[in-house]
Amino acid sequence: MMTLSFFRTRLILTQVALALACSPALAQQPDDGGIARSILEKSDAIRFPAEGFQVDIDIASTAPGQAPETRKYRVLSKGNENTVVMILEPASERGQIMLMKGRDLWVFMPDVSQPIRLGLAQRLTGEVANGDLARSNFSGDYTPTLLRSERVNGEDHYVLELRAVDRGVTYHRVLLWVNKSNYRPLKAEFYSLSNRLMKTCTYENFRDMAGKRRPTRLVMEDALRPGEQSVLEYGQMKLRDLPDKVFSKDYLKKLQ
Repeated sequence: MMTLSFFRTRLILTQVALALACSPALAQQPDDGGIARSILEKSDAIRFPAEGFQVDIDIASTAPGQAPETRKYRVLSKGNENTVVMILEPASERGQIMLMKGRDLWVFMPDVSQPIRLGLAQRLTGEVANGDLARSNFSGDYTPTLLRSERVNGEDHYVLELRAVDRGVTYHRVLLWVNKSNYRPLKAEFYSLSNRLMKTCTYENFRDMAGKRRPTRLVMEDALRPGEQSVLEYGQMKLRDLPDKVFSKDYLKKLQ
């Protein structure tokens, strides 16, 4: 037979359980990782289309005491795993093409029979790494964490820390500022494996391209060598239906 003491004990335990469940300190916390991932994906969608697209990029690199260097590229991209980067200028390098499949990157040269393997972190020109053109978004390469909020130029921004998923990506660590009201990227800081600031990037001149208002000017500045910078101007962006065969070694011969 159940005693009065037994029922009192059950009543007390039930009250304690309810109190714990309703306690603000133990209430279910928001999924910060999921929030950070959502912010990053929305910012990525503003930087570049998720669908197949083509864009021309003019890059002007300057350094103290050196003549400016200008180069022009055409990028065909589909998702974050397939990219073709064609050199349009200078004319002496026209015909060189980079192909990225997954995180594997090769350069094909007209006078060389075999492609040459490249790393995403290798410098392409000025302050621009191969991965800066070959990878269209951050979401596929980094694990984001929401660090804090900051007010910049009178507007509130999320500050995301992006940690590389492995050593094969372009940068080990990135800090990214994203506008809270419209998810536009404001600036990024890129860090080395030793956590040293390598360079910074600002996203400027937002204009309508391929169905969204996107940054058309990126300014990348060297944090270790003051005065060295590369300015990337994006133009002629358009959505394209790019079949998988475009991103194959055999197809590149048709583009050279």
